[in-house]
Amino acid sequence: QVRVVESGGGLVQAGGSLRLSCAASGTTFSANVIGWYRQAPGKQRELVALIRRPDSTTYADSVKGRFTISRANAKNTVYLQMNSLEPEDTAVYYCHAAFFNGDYWGQGTQVTVSS
Repeated sequence: QVRVVESGGGLVQAGGSLRLSCAASGTTFSANVIGWYRQAPGKQRELVALIRRPDSTTYADSVKGRFTISRANAKNTVYLQMNSLEPEDTAVYYCHAAFFNGDYWGQGTQVTVSS
């Protein structure tokens, strides 16, 4: 059974940085797409960034130039480097992994940016 686990969230001041990690385990297959989404209180879940095999990336306009998604050496593991964080980035960040035979969500990790 595939399990997706996020880590790296926390509390940071505006202008600071955090790095989130996402690892999908329990399968021998490589994910076709791994993405980060976020959901702020009272708002819909939105795409932040995703990476498609081999290595094409997509970013939300609101994070372009500040966030970077990249692959780790470990299989089905990606990072989201978040720089110049703003209070508006405060949300629960979810990782989503899409395989040829299904897609899976993690439980989320809280990111709070104080002003």
